Amino acid sequence: MGTHLAHGNVPLGSRAPAAGRLSFGTLTANCGDVSQLAAAQTSRAPGQVGGQGGPARLRRPLRADPGASPGRPALPRSALRPAPAAPRAAALSPPGAWPGAARGAAGSGAGRAGARPLPGPAAEQRRRRRRGPLMASPGHSNLGEVVPERKAPERQAAVVAADLEWREMAGDGCGFHYADGASEAQDNDFPAVERSRLQELLLLLGLEPYQARKLSLQDCLQISSDSMRNWAPQVPKDLPWHFLRKLQALNAEARNTTMVLDLLPDARLAEKESQMEGEGEEEIIHWDPAEDVAADDIYSFSELPTPETPVNPLDLVCALLLCSDGALQQELVSKMAACQFALPLVLPDSENHCHTFLLWALRGVVRTWWAQPPRGPPGALREDSVVGPRTPAFAFVRMDVSSNSKSQLLNALLSPGRRPWDCFWHRDLSLATGTREIADGLVEVSWFFPSGREELDLFPEPVAFLNLRGDIGSHWLQFKLLTEVSSAVFILTDNVSRKEYKLLYAMKGSGTKFYFILSPYRGKRNANLRFLNRLIPVLKMDHSHVLVKVSSTDGESFVRRVRAILRGVARAPCRRMSVEDMAHAARKLGLRVDEDHEECQRGRERMERITRRIKDVDVYRRDELRLQGELGCKAAQAERELGQLQWVPEAAPEKHHAELRRRVLELRAQQNSLEPVPGVQEFVAGISCPSRAERQYFLRWLEWGLARLGQPRPRQSTDTAMLLALRPRLGAGGGGAPEPGSGEPPPLPPEPLGTEHFLREMGQLYEAESCLVEAGRLPASHRRFAHFPGLAAELLLAGLPLELVDGGTLGIPGRWVTGLLRELQARLDRRSRLVVVSALGVPGTGKSTLLNSMFGLRFTTRKSCGPRGAFMQLVTVAESFSQDLGCDHILAIDSGALIRGAPASVGDRFELEASLATLLLGLSNVTVVSLAETKDIPAAILHALLRLEKTGHMPNCQFVYQNLHDLPASSPNPRDRRLLLDVPSELGRAAAQAEKQGSGFCDPERQHVWHVPSLWLGVPPMATVSLGYSETIFELKRCLLENIRNGLSNQNHNIQQLIELVRRL
Repeated sequence: MGTHLAHGNVPLGSRAPAAGRLSFGTLTANCGDVSQLAAAQTSRAPGQVGGQGGPARLRRPLRADPGASPGRPALPRSALRPAPAAPRAAALSPPGAWPGAARGAAGSGAGRAGARPLPGPAAEQRRRRRRGPLMASPGHSNLGEVVPERKAPERQAAVVAADLEWREMAGDGCGFHYADGASEAQDNDFPAVERSRLQELLLLLGLEPYQARKLSLQDCLQISSDSMRNWAPQVPKDLPWHFLRKLQALNAEARNTTMVLDLLPDARLAEKESQMEGEGEEEIIHWDPAEDVAADDIYSFSELPTPETPVNPLDLVCALLLCSDGALQQELVSKMAACQFALPLVLPDSENHCHTFLLWALRGVVRTWWAQPPRGPPGALREDSVVGPRTPAFAFVRMDVSSNSKSQLLNALLSPGRRPWDCFWHRDLSLATGTREIADGLVEVSWFFPSGREELDLFPEPVAFLNLRGDIGSHWLQFKLLTEVSSAVFILTDNVSRKEYKLLYAMKGSGTKFYFILSPYRGKRNANLRFLNRLIPVLKMDHSHVLVKVSSTDGESFVRRVRAILRGVARAPCRRMSVEDMAHAARKLGLRVDEDHEECQRGRERMERITRRIKDVDVYRRDELRLQGELGCKAAQAERELGQLQWVPEAAPEKHHAELRRRVLELRAQQNSLEPVPGVQEFVAGISCPSRAERQYFLRWLEWGLARLGQPRPRQSTDTAMLLALRPRLGAGGGGAPEPGSGEPPPLPPEPLGTEHFLREMGQLYEAESCLVEAGRLPASHRRFAHFPGLAAELLLAGLPLELVDGGTLGIPGRWVTGLLRELQARLDRRSRLVVVSALGVPGTGKSTLLNSMFGLRFTTRKSCGPRGAFMQLVTVAESFSQDLGCDHILAIDSGALIRGAPASVGDRFELEASLATLLLGLSNVTVVSLAETKDIPAAILHALLRLEKTGHMPNCQFVYQNLHDLPASSPNPRDRRLLLDVPSELGRAAAQAEKQGSGFCDPERQHVWHVPSLWLGVPPMATVSLGYSETIFELKRCLLENIRNGLSNQNHNIQQLIELVRRL
């Protein structure tokens, strides 16, 4: 009978019974002895489908409820009619269960017993006919070719073919009842009701206006009064905005949809009654389940969520993605990845039978991991988008009803520690989570990435895990896709009957491996064995592919067993696919791929016309981007010297002034004589496109295309550097700050080619032309580049970070920046009041992540090879809050890699850093100084603060100590505050002496010290996000906004005043 190992431990090589058939002994060998299985089966009470809870919960009857949600019409009596008979219900239901309970999970979205109302067979037939799976004919696709997206008529034909194929499989002998013609005509009324399901949920969430006019990223980043309070949602319409704010702050509790009610239950009941009394003359039916038990089968869906039954988080995510444009979808998915949430791969839209494969949304997720080749040199770090690498993929699906939770099993498989991280949402995370309404058919994906530490790495290479929400019978198209892209498919079920056998028989000849995880019904043992034995030759399985897990099975032992199977499949030759390969398979099956959008493809084509000219990055930068090379650096240096002499005219004779002016004009004339190269012309055409969506697609494509051309990241040699570098792109930086007195900081690595280089070239063209016009060397009517600042202003308004301080010349291109600000002022018109918030610190202290988390910005967080300049990004203040806050917009500035922490002894480098720090601080109303150690204030920032104190222009300073090494953060105390603010160190005294003034430079009423815990809990890249980080950053944000509102920052600017400051500084 084979070797019997308790608690799911069955060796891969153990033999099956004679004749290759499963027996009850071999089946129970995967979970324990026969007595354990029998006890587990008989322990289920009558009326219970699974083994994890009480009796199956009956659906609340549908009745009109004017107070539940606006826009939900009352049901007139004419809409009610009796349900068709279901003669085979008893044959498929366990003893004591109400009719139809055995198949209640199909298409309902809840796999475990008691988790979701279970419809009867007639309602099941109607649901399958309405929401029936889209299914292509069986067969294995050739993924080597690119398949164009199916047009709408072809996709509709695929839907019809899939429905016919499904009816052929599920018709005879499977308990389905097809009515006669009259009943069929009556059933045609139901799809309209079902199709309104999405509309009703969007109306409940307040997202209905955004179904046609999509939500944009700028809609979600506005600062309002809600930004200053940690509010909880009170009505369903609060949930989308609450989720977006929490996700923006990388808050691990973003998926919590529990609402806090502002009325007592009695008050809400009275309010509902009063609303019902004021209704019109249309008769309202109040359905009483005691009068007719079959009432629930008439409509076969439950009431929409109310404050008493919160919205399911998966429904909320699906609704937001369906109502978002491409840029916002990408941002949502990237933030979800940073929070270690499972990501949507296939977005269902059962209303329109148009499911979407989210390739574009996933392309923006970039992760870093330790890549260890199977043979050859030692491993190295690899940074790439998650859509590129070909990895093993394991799919987990549910067939009919399963007492075991797929999501909890997946979480346990992905978590290296004893405490599973809740990557995949499951019902036990919230006791009050409502049932799924539109998320059935959603396919989620998550990855395991190795860190290079054997004790933590569950798998030696990246592995993808796929999770289908809902029953495979109701979502056959998604299941068929998973069988074509997965290395192995794990099917969780409690029952394998004739219906399930006919379903899986369609997979005959599939190239994937199938595994079963069973928790069989009481009394279903023989039926399960009979049909499993029939499936063994069909699916090319053996008895080791069938695992049994009941309530008495040891959970940790079972997880280890499944992991061993996964490792065995990954080690052997198996199917390995990237997300891009999966998209090709999705196209063949008729799914829509979001990246196939016409505007997206035009942006990609334009990007390719630019990148195909770049054979070598350094050569391209030298030969093609000529204005920002040697000519640009010399012109910037001459103008910097000229500007310094203007403030100290007695320092040099007039002859020297004239010589500098002549040199500047000569260099600018040489620049103006150069024509823009084809790549720059193509870039200008791309950002001049009238379609805002196409401009966004083009810029994102160009960012990725240029990143692929860049040099690979250098391999880190030490474990500490490796772990810090493994932090995700949205995470806190690694590398840390140099120790005071350690000498000159290490030289910067080569700057990668990015979109900022094309914008720099545009800026240099505008600078040269403007300089000649000012000097009278060029008539204003001959200008060719006067429209360039307007193009840049449009990008700034669209949420793109623009360079303020040129990372190549290490100076502000004054004419370019002032021209940009003038164009911005013209577009903002009356709403031009600005507050400038800057973040200063050495690279790797988490300042970019801090700004991104506070305001939802897109500053680059690369550590070793990011852009060098200082960047700015605009955040809009809601009109309803601008009067209270005292400004219309916030201009956020990230100092980037400008301040490297050079000591004063270095000389020229230190003076340059001090000048740049003075410039950024002088432009700012509020400054966040990000520190890796409590006393590690860079000398350049100290000198800049002391210089500004002389002028009386001191910004409000927030000193933030970020714990970057996963150690407990110390609590702020008066002694630490006093030490930091008084700057008693030798470095502070030296800076004060250099500036000829006392060492106390901070007003305690205008300064604060913050201690921020680490962003990550554990070792990246599989570290989980820290709730303490997001909560502390929220308090910091609230403090900044309070200071702005209360006038503790510098006097607010308008754009014209900011232009004058740029000229002066």
